[in-house]
Amino acid sequence: MTDLTYRLRSLPRHVLLILFCSIWLLPAIGLLVTSVRPFQDINESGWWNILAPPRGAAQYTQYCAGCHGESGTTIPTANLSDPELISKYRRSTQIDALLKREINGQPHLGTVIVPDSQTSADIATYLRRLSGIESRPRITLSNYTDALLGYRGTSTYEQDCAAGTQPNDIYCDTRDLGNPRGMATAFLNSLLVAVPSTLIPILFAAFAAYAISWLHFPGRTVLFAVLVGLQVVPLQMTLIPISRLYAQLGMNGTFLGIWLFHTGFGLPYAIYLMRNFLGSLPTELFEACYIDGANHWIVFWQIVLPLSVPALASLAIFQFLWIWNDLLVALVFLGGEHPVLTYQISNMVTSLGSGWHLLTAAAFISMLLPMLIFFGLQRFFVRGLLSGSVKG
Repeated sequence: MTDLTYRLRSLPRHVLLILFCSIWLLPAIGLLVTSVRPFQDINESGWWNILAPPRGAAQYTQYCAGCHGESGTTIPTANLSDPELISKYRRSTQIDALLKREINGQPHLGTVIVPDSQTSADIATYLRRLSGIESRPRITLSNYTDALLGYRGTSTYEQDCAAGTQPNDIYCDTRDLGNPRGMATAFLNSLLVAVPSTLIPILFAAFAAYAISWLHFPGRTVLFAVLVGLQVVPLQMTLIPISRLYAQLGMNGTFLGIWLFHTGFGLPYAIYLMRNFLGSLPTELFEACYIDGANHWIVFWQIVLPLSVPALASLAIFQFLWIWNDLLVALVFLGGEHPVLTYQISNMVTSLGSGWHLLTAAAFISMLLPMLIFFGLQRFFVRGLLSGSVKG
């Protein structure tokens, strides 16, 4: 009875938790479903209709299926699955005229009221599917292909390449992966920015944290306080001075410049986190190493770094996600010369608003690597967050 009472008392809490998780996941699910739908379906209906019948199916069943059958082949002289026949009735006005026409002196639809123009357009759309003129799968990866290659054509990359109607700058082979408008090139540029900009500050922060924690030199407390205080400096106020300095040094538009910028602004927090973790390690461990004749270099590489894996992992996650999702710094110091993912996503949509369906696929392409890194290092994440917070 006690166990049942406890379960009943905890039920509202569990329901609220499930509700909040559902609300948080719903936009991501909608984004994922939209990314695998053909762009025609995206323009016609919401993502929640992915399992619904195709557009015009209900209207066809209401007005046409009674005589022509569900497959459209019941009347051989009016076979609605014949592409040659349906190609003559592509517009709603043609369907309207056909449904208003008398057959053998009787109304085409009998006693059924002739549908409006919108319903006729839906029926025409469904007839193109039924006859095979317009073949459209429910789920497709064409959006991902077009986003990776930055493709802009009359249809999808696969269809235009198969029909030979692709633009002149498209080769329909692996060379298209190097298209500067595509997410593939931006993905590589983001890697070239994020990986060094994550590893460099972590390396320097580990050295600095070890020195501040276990090397005794004058002013180390003041130095650490200054480093902690530097975290409040907004990077926006340094963009113009550093950009002018880079212009004098010829470093604007280079990967080295953005590596140094991210390193400089990532170090204060990195040193703070690493110092708190290293400072919580037992003093007896270091004393034993020094008694055995180990110098600081050996202690750092063979003792400190293996023990610091949780803190290093959580720091790597924070730093990598910050840089991977950064737009402002990449826009200022790289611009369109070496576009990263955050910059390239905005270019998926043209100035006239076309191509917006590629945004969903581009968003998931940009999310893929951070999700893999987070889930791969999650077992260290909480341990790293709590590093140095409790002693003993």
